[in-house]
This record gives sequence, structure tokens and C-alpha cells, in this order.
Amino acid sequence: MNGKIAVVTGGGSGIGAGICLELARIGAQVIVSDINGEAALEVAKEIENNGFKAEARTLDVTNASDIKELGDYIKEKYGLIDYWVNSAGISKIIPFFEHTEELWDNTLNINLKGQFLCCKVAIEQMLEKGKGSIINLSSQSGKVGTSSYQAYCSSKFGVIGLTQSLAAEFGPKGIRVNSIAPGVIYTPMWDEQKKDYAKKRNLNPDEVMDYFKAKIPLRKLGTVEDVAKLVKFLLSDDATYITGQTINLNGGDIMF
Repeated sequence: MNGKIAVVTGGGSGIGAGICLELARIGAQVIVSDINGEAALEVAKEIENNGFKAEARTLDVTNASDIKELGDYIKEKYGLIDYWVNSAGISKIIPFFEHTEELWDNTLNINLKGQFLCCKVAIEQMLEKGKGSIINLSSQSGKVGTSSYQAYCSSKFGVIGLTQSLAAEFGPKGIRVNSIAPGVIYTPMWDEQKKDYAKKRNLNPDEVMDYFKAKIPLRKLGTVEDVAKLVKFLLSDDATYITGQTINLNGGDIMF
């Protein structure tokens, strides 16, 4: 991936940060974008301190003009985009009748509309280049619905549909679009959610991760590195015949 230009949304923390680090490590010029500009800058500094290439940019994925400005900036400074990874997202475990319209709109705007808007900018440049690869982050909850998760599940089911539709339309133009459906990947987001999940399952918050491990066939949680390595593969030339797919990454928790 030497010299390739890779944009990662939600790159300031968690899975997105791990993806940025992995792509930079193998030679890509990484644009670390996040609504939290300071967090994005910290990730970019870490990459540069390790001798690799990165630049931080503040980005609101729900703002079409923000995304267009980022795309224009990248094109002018670095050239046409090669890879785009849509990792920005939010997750709230809340009983259905406590789901507010605001929560619904915010979740769908960030998790689904944000990916739609980003794909527009990415594909426009990839069409000009004649090739490109996009990864959209869905979720295990985008394949199997679960209680108290209606907004999140709906957004992540939508990501799979978006991925398949884009792959069908732009495959003939040399653009591949795939999705990843992670299971439980332990990140700081889960530190915030353990209490809500424990309430849903009548567990102690400290029991939540062991509960997950016990029902996963491989008996372990996924890691940020697991996701980053799969992103690296799907973007690479080793995956040139893969498009329109949503790859499970869940230790066997679901198998379809």
C-alpha cells in the first residue's frame, strides 16, 4: 500500500484508530478523520512518531459540505483517494420505549447517512481514478436484531444494504465495496455500555464480558487488531474478487 491514500472516519479512537495504525504501518498515507479533532491528532502523532504517514482532520460525517471539503483538500494535497473506511459510529443500548426521536435520528444520521455521504465523495474520486476500495463498518447487530438496540440495529442493517447496492452499481467501474460485521470488540465504547447491557440481561456489569465469552464458540472477545487486519486484507489486491460482501468477525457467535 505504499503511496496509497486511505481515509478513515472515526479514526480518533477504538476500531477506527486501530485501522489507521495498521494501514499506516503498511505504507498508506492515512487521513485520520474524526469529529473529535484532538483525538484524531493524537492518533496521527502516534503514527508519525512510529515513522509512518498520517494527517488528522476534523470531520462531521453527518455534514455533506464537511465531507466534500475534506475530499477536495485530499485531492489537492495528495491526489485521488484509493481507500475509504467508514468506521465512525455511535451505539446506545436503551429499551424501545425510551428510544427518543432524537436518539433514532442521531444514530441513523451518523451510522448510516454518514456512510452514504462519505461514499459519495469517495466514489466520485475513485471513478476519476478508475479504481478504488471502500469498507463500511456494519455489525453483528446488522445481521441479527436484538432487544433495546432498535436504532443501532436498524442503522447497521442499512449499512449492509448500502454496501450491496454500491457494489452492484460501481463494480463495473473497478470499485469494490465491502462491509465488516464485528461481534463484541472490546473498546472504550463497551466501558460506557456495560452498565446498560448488564441491566438488559440482569447481570452485574463486571460479568458482562465473561457472559459474552461464554457464548462465543472461540471463547474470547475480538480485538481492534482483528478488525484492522481484516480491513487491510479487504482493501488489498489479495481481495480483488471480493465485493458486495459483509464478512462476519465474531468468533463464531453467528454463522450466516
